[in-house]
Amino acid sequence: MSRIRDAIAAVTARGDKAMGLFLTNGFPDPQSTLPLLQAMDEAGADFIELGMPFSDPLAEGLPIQRSSERALRHGVTLDDAFRTVEAFRRTSETPVLLMGYANPVFRYGVSNFCEAARSSGVDGLILPDLPLEERHLLADDAERTGLGLVHLVAPNTPDERVTRTDALTTAFVYAVSITGLTGTGLGAVDAVAAYLARVRRLVTRNPLLVGFGIRTHDDARRLSAHTDGFIVGSALVSKIEALWDDAGLTPARRLAAVQQLVRHLKYGEPADVAAAP
Repeated sequence: MSRIRDAIAAVTARGDKAMGLFLTNGFPDPQSTLPLLQAMDEAGADFIELGMPFSDPLAEGLPIQRSSERALRHGVTLDDAFRTVEAFRRTSETPVLLMGYANPVFRYGVSNFCEAARSSGVDGLILPDLPLEERHLLADDAERTGLGLVHLVAPNTPDERVTRTDALTTAFVYAVSITGLTGTGLGAVDAVAAYLARVRRLVTRNPLLVGFGIRTHDDARRLSAHTDGFIVGSALVSKIEALWDDAGLTPARRLAAVQQLVRHLKYGEPADVAAAP
């Protein structure tokens, strides 16, 4: 198995739920990304999604849009993402997936991108705007370099397509809890639960993770009842944004507050989960 699948399997074998955490590379500033990844790792992240900043992130809500804009203002590039992962790999074996959009990958060159990603220690790719019908454009290079591909399903995805997604995925299936942007609140509890139960029955080859709209430990626990784990992005990014915009906080205090939120999400420990809108 791959490092990402091994990590998820190890967590589920203990009867726990795997937790993935998203952070945009270069956010809140290029100097802070690596210390944040290390802090998140130490606090309990089972895998990391490192976002590749993009000027037109179609699936993202305001928090992650702002994080991309902030990183791009600092001049962050794809090569910077590879350097971040390479530096993270010096102290951690926690799986890292790059998440972003297809256009920058194709502009970089798929073969070159996959080679650079794998050389830096990346384990997989999530490209939300790459449909199954176009996965062949990078599938061969991803397989050659050992990069797992994550594909997404949503509440309006038909059963047949969920099954096909499971067959073509090589890391885990990402179940989007809502039909909308990241950071959007969760919909009707019963409807979301029924959707996840349906997808759980259909996904038989890969781990199943749920994301979008998770802000608290209770959200994570409730949604992951039908999955192998959960992914948190917007809530974490919003919290980091608020912490780094507070000039009265020291770097150590900011990192400690991030770790407190991570432990709350995973273990239910008390935390101030308030975040910027």
